[in-house]
Amino acid sequence: MSKRIFITATNTDIGKTYTTKKLMQTYTKMGLKVGVIKPIETGVADEAQDGEALLELLKQCNPLLWHLDVEDVVPITYALPAAPFVASKNKPLDLALILEKIEFMEASCDVLLIEGAGGLYVPIDSKTMMIDLIRKLDAVALLVTHCSLGCINDTLLSHKALESYGISHAIAFNCREEDVSFAEVSEPYFSHAKIDVMKVDSDIEKIAAALYNL
Repeated sequence: MSKRIFITATNTDIGKTYTTKKLMQTYTKMGLKVGVIKPIETGVADEAQDGEALLELLKQCNPLLWHLDVEDVVPITYALPAAPFVASKNKPLDLALILEKIEFMEASCDVLLIEGAGGLYVPIDSKTMMIDLIRKLDAVALLVTHCSLGCINDTLLSHKALESYGISHAIAFNCREEDVSFAEVSEPYFSHAKIDVMKVDSDIEKIAAALYNL
């Protein structure tokens, strides 16, 4: 089995796909064969946009997987842009299908990146939240968080949730151009709490190494 790393976030539109792509490139530069899967994508009317972007980069990073189709990267899609529970009308999670795609890909990779949908408590079906899927897949996690006002609360809530589930994880801060106040209004607390501030754009090699060693 390859190293399984689940990329989650404090909410939607935080930068999971962006971070996943940077990790794919970083592990490839480290000489590791990389794989990627986004088990569930919602809001798919014509094409799975995240899945297509991940597939395109995957073929560049790992030629052993050049023959894959988008259905191999995103096995489950729904048209409604909502939580899978709502988008699927509470269809039970097809874990067997996800595991089938994962096991097939793991034959050709050293590191498998698994991108979640939304945050940790996004409901997949009536019995499964996204955080449950991390544990079902026996993965370590990367929590991608934002750098705007409110990131302390959002980050700590998800951090505590992962701890309560016993899921080994690292935290990455996806700071954007407008987050100029982060160093003054939020970062001092993370330093006080001994939470290492690793930023997606400047510390991706450090993030990749930390995850691989979890």
